[in-house]
Amino acid sequence: MTMRSDTVSPGALGGVLVLDLSRILAGPTATQLLGDLGATVVKIENPKTGGDDTRKWGPPYVETRDGESDLSAYFLAANRNKFSVAADLSTEDGQDLVKEIAARAHIVIENYKPGGLQKYGLDYASLSKINPAVVYCSISGFGQTGPNRSHPGYDLMAQGYGGIMSLTGEPSGAPTKVGVGIADVMCGMYATVGMLAALRHAEATGQGQQIDLSLVDSQMAWLVNEGTNYLVSKENPKRRGNGHPNIAPYNVFETNDGHVILAVGNDSQFQAFCRAFDRSDLAEDARFATNPLRLENRGPLEAHIFEIFQTKTSEAVIEILQTNGVPCGPIHSVEQALTSEQAKERATVVKLECASADTGDVELLGNPLKFSKTPVQYAKAPPRFGEDTADIFDLLSQYPSQSKSQ
Repeated sequence: MTMRSDTVSPGALGGVLVLDLSRILAGPTATQLLGDLGATVVKIENPKTGGDDTRKWGPPYVETRDGESDLSAYFLAANRNKFSVAADLSTEDGQDLVKEIAARAHIVIENYKPGGLQKYGLDYASLSKINPAVVYCSISGFGQTGPNRSHPGYDLMAQGYGGIMSLTGEPSGAPTKVGVGIADVMCGMYATVGMLAALRHAEATGQGQQIDLSLVDSQMAWLVNEGTNYLVSKENPKRRGNGHPNIAPYNVFETNDGHVILAVGNDSQFQAFCRAFDRSDLAEDARFATNPLRLENRGPLEAHIFEIFQTKTSEAVIEILQTNGVPCGPIHSVEQALTSEQAKERATVVKLECASADTGDVELLGNPLKFSKTPVQYAKAPPRFGEDTADIFDLLSQYPSQSKSQ
C-alpha cells in the first residue's frame, strides 16, 4: 500500500501540536503513534550530533539520491509523521526556538536524564510557566525519583533490571533479552496512554501536568502473570524456554521437518487434541485430566506430544489441529510474516513517498489500529535531519500560543 500525503484523512488528534525532545526508541515510538493519529509532531534534533542517535544505528540504510543517507532502518521504525527541526539546546537561539514551540504545544515529551533540561530552562517547571496547559512527559531509565534516578537507561539494561531477562531463554541457558527493544516500545505505549489521558484532563480544566515514566517501571508492570505468580507464591519464576508457567501443553514442538506451536488453553481443547490424533489413552489418563495436573506432569505429557508430532510434517500437524479446533500455528521468519496474505490484507506493510530515497518511497511497518471514522494517517515519511527547520515558523503559525489563553 503506497500512501500519498495529499490523500491523508484528518486524524483523531488533528490540531494537537507535539514538541518531541526525545531520542532513540521509547519516546519516538510514542510520538510516532501520536503522529499516526493526526497530531503534528515537531522533532528537535541536535546539529552537533547529526540528530537522533538511531540515524547512525545501521546498516542497513535507505539508499538516497545524495549518497549520504541518515535514514537507517532503525530510525525508520519510529519516526514517520514528524517534522525534523535542528536546534542546539545549549545555545540561547536553540532554547528560544524550543520555547516558542512549547508555548504553542499541547504535549511535550523528553527523555533526558532527570534534571537534564533544567539548565536550559526547558524542564516542566519552566515550560509550565510559559504554557500552564501543557502536558509534559518525562521518560528516563529509572524515573525522576529513587536511588537510581541518575543512572542512564537503555532497553537491555531495563530488561535486565526489571526481571524479564530472568524469564527469557532456555532453562539451561543464559538469561536472554527479547529479540527487539520491547522495554522501550512498551514504555512508549504507556507514555502514549498517559499523554492522551493528561491531554483530556488539560482540555477539560486548562491544567497541564508532568508525567514521570521510566523504562524499568514500565517493564516491571508488564511482567503480568509471572509478576503476580511471584507475589502470590513468593517463588521466583524460572526460565521455561517457550513453555508457559501456568498452562500445559503450551509450547513449541518439533515435527519431522520443523516446529509448530501448540497452545491448549483449557480442558476441552485438550480433549479435542486427543481426539484429533486418536489418542484416547491420553484423554483418559488421570495425570492429564485437568490443567493443574497437566502442569504437574508436564514432562511425560510433552514426551507423548513429541512422539506424535515426530511422525508428521509441520503442515500436516497444523492442518489436523486446526480442523479439530485446537489452537496452533507456524513459526514464521520475519519475511514470511510480513509477506503473508494475512499481512497484506491487514496493511501490515505500507509505502510512503520519500523524495530523497533512490526508489522514491520507503517501506514501513503499518499501524495496527483500524478506526472506522478517523483512520490512521501516513502523512510524512521519516524525515532527513533538519529538513523542516527553515519552515518551522510557517508551521507554528497554525497554532496559537497557549500562554495567551491563560
